[in-house]
Amino acid sequence: MDAPNPPPAYEGGTSKAFDEIGISVLLNRLKQSIASARDFAAFLKKRSSLEEEHAQDLKKLCRTTHEGIKRPEHRQGSYAQQFDEFTRIHERMADHGLQFAQSLHQMHDELVDVTNSSERGRKHWKNAGLTAEKRVQDAETAMDKAKSKYDSLAEDYDRARTGDRQSGKKFGLKGPRSAAQLEEDLQRKVQASDSDYSAKVQAANAQRQELLSSLRPQGVRALQELIRECDSSLTMQMQRFATLKESFILDNGMSVSPIKPQVDGQAFAVKSLKEVVSQIDNDRDLHNYVISHASKVSSKPSEFKYERHPTLAPQQQPIPSTVRQQQTSGLPQQPLASFPMQQPQPSRNVSYDSQPPQLPHPQLAAPSYNQSPTMGTEKRLEIDSQQPHQPFHQTISSGSPIQYGIVPQNQPTPPASNGAPHVGDLPPLKPVFGKSLEDLYRRDESAVPIIVYQCLQAVDLYGLEVEGIYRLSGTASHVARIKAMFDHDSALVDFRNPENFLHDVNSVAGALKQFFRDLPDPLMTREHYSEFIAASRIDDDVFRRDSLHAVINKLPDPNYATLRALILLSVSGPNIADAGWQARAIDTILQNTYQIFDDD
Repeated sequence: MDAPNPPPAYEGGTSKAFDEIGISVLLNRLKQSIASARDFAAFLKKRSSLEEEHAQDLKKLCRTTHEGIKRPEHRQGSYAQQFDEFTRIHERMADHGLQFAQSLHQMHDELVDVTNSSERGRKHWKNAGLTAEKRVQDAETAMDKAKSKYDSLAEDYDRARTGDRQSGKKFGLKGPRSAAQLEEDLQRKVQASDSDYSAKVQAANAQRQELLSSLRPQGVRALQELIRECDSSLTMQMQRFATLKESFILDNGMSVSPIKPQVDGQAFAVKSLKEVVSQIDNDRDLHNYVISHASKVSSKPSEFKYERHPTLAPQQQPIPSTVRQQQTSGLPQQPLASFPMQQPQPSRNVSYDSQPPQLPHPQLAAPSYNQSPTMGTEKRLEIDSQQPHQPFHQTISSGSPIQYGIVPQNQPTPPASNGAPHVGDLPPLKPVFGKSLEDLYRRDESAVPIIVYQCLQAVDLYGLEVEGIYRLSGTASHVARIKAMFDHDSALVDFRNPENFLHDVNSVAGALKQFFRDLPDPLMTREHYSEFIAASRIDDDVFRRDSLHAVINKLPDPNYATLRALILLSVSGPNIADAGWQARAIDTILQNTYQIFDDD
C-alpha cells in the first residue's frame, strides 16, 4: 500500500488558497485561537492566585515562627540563631513566590487584552466580509432569475415565429389576437428580458470582481494578521511562563543551597539550609542553659541537723528540799534523779482520709482498703497496731484487691465485687467530668484520659455488635453510677469485666458522650474550630486532607492524643454550627487516618 502523499510545505504570504477558502473559514480559525488564548489566560490567573496564596501563607508562617523563637519558653542559643536563619531562608522563598505570582498576573492581563482586541477585529471583519459575500450571492441569484425568465420568453417567441398547428386566432384580454400580433408582443418582451438579464450579469460580475480583487483579500489579510497576533501572543506568554518558572525554581534552589561566590580567592560565608541546621549544637545549648541557672541555685548544707522544738524538750523535776539543804550546807552532792519524759510512739497509720495515693503510672496496681474513709482515728490505730507494716504495693487488708487502671496482660481479669457501690458511696476524690484535658493530663500523667480509654475498651469488647451504640441512650441511673465511679478515682475502674458496668454498654457510650459534652474546651478546641470548618470547605480532596492534617497538628498534646484514640468523634456538643462541614471534616479524617496520624 502506497504511503499517503505528505502535505505541501507552507510558503509564507497570502496565497490563492486563502482567497479561495474565503472569510468564514478564517473566522472559525480565529475563534479557535481566541479560545485557546483565553484558556491559557485562565490558567495563568488561577496559578497566580495559588502562588500568591502559598507565598502569603509561607510569609505569615515565617513571621509567626520568628516571633515565637524569642519567647522565653522556647530554646535559645545556637538553636534559636540557626532557626532564625532557617525562617529567613523561607522568607526569601516566599518573596520569590510573590514576584512569580505578580509576573503571572501581569501575563494574564496582557493575554486578555490581546484576546479582547482579536475578538473585536473578528466581529468587524465578520460583519464586513460576510456582507460583501452576501451581496455577491444576491447578485448571482438575481442574475439566475433574469436568465430563467429570458430563456422562457425566447422559447415562446421562437415557437410563435416558426408557427404551429394551432389556430391563428389568439384570445387575449383585449380580444382575439392574430399570430402576427402575438409574435410581435413576444418579441418585445424578449428584448426587454434580454436587457434586464444583461444588466444583472454585469452587476453580478462587478460585485464578484470587487469581492475577489478588494474586499475578500482585505478581509483575508486582516484575519490572518489577527490569527498570527493571537497565536504569537499565546506562544510568547507560554515561553515567558517557562522562563519565569525556571527562574523561580532556580532562585528557590539558590536560597536553599546557594553557590558561594569568591572574591580574591576567598568565599563568602553564605550558608545553605543544610549547613544552617547542621550548626545547631544541642550539647552546648544545654551546657549554657545550665550554667546560666547555676547562680540562681541557693546554697544548702551538705548535712541536715535535727533540732528538737523547745516545747518538746524533756522537763526536770524540782530538786527536793533535802538536796537543796545538802547543797547549801556543803555536804557532798548526790547525783540528781532524772525523770525522763515519756516519748510518743510513732503511729503506722496508712489510711487516707482524702484520697488514695497516686501511683506513677495507671497501669500499676494500687492498694485496697476495707476501712471506710470516715473511720475514726482510734479504729485506724487499732488496725495499725494489729497488722505488721507492709510495702506500699501490697494489699494490707483481706479481700480482693481493687485493680488500678489497666491490669497487665499476664494477669487474669479480676472478678466483679459483690454488690456494686451506690452513687452516694463514691465521693468525688479525683473528678473527671467538667475538667479540661490539659488538667487531666497534668494530674493523671496520661495523654489520653483514662475514662476515654476504658469506655472505648468496653465498646470495642462488647458494643461493636450493638445497633446504635452511640445513638441510643443508656439508663440514666447507670450513666450516673459510671460518672460517679470515674469522678471517685478513674484509675480504680476496669471495664474489661462487663459486670462493672452492669452489662449496659449503651450507658458506657452515654457516659463517654457526657464527658465530651462537659469539657470546658471542646476536643477540637474553640481556637482551631474555624480552621477545621474552613479546611472542610475545600473541594480538592488532597488539599482538604493536607489542610486538616495541618490543623490537627496544631492541637495541644492531650487533644491530639485523644482525637487519635477516638479517630471519629461521635459526640454532638451543645454549641455546634455548620454540622454539614463538620461531617465532611470527620469523613476526610476517617478516610485518611494513616496519612494524618503518625504510626506511633
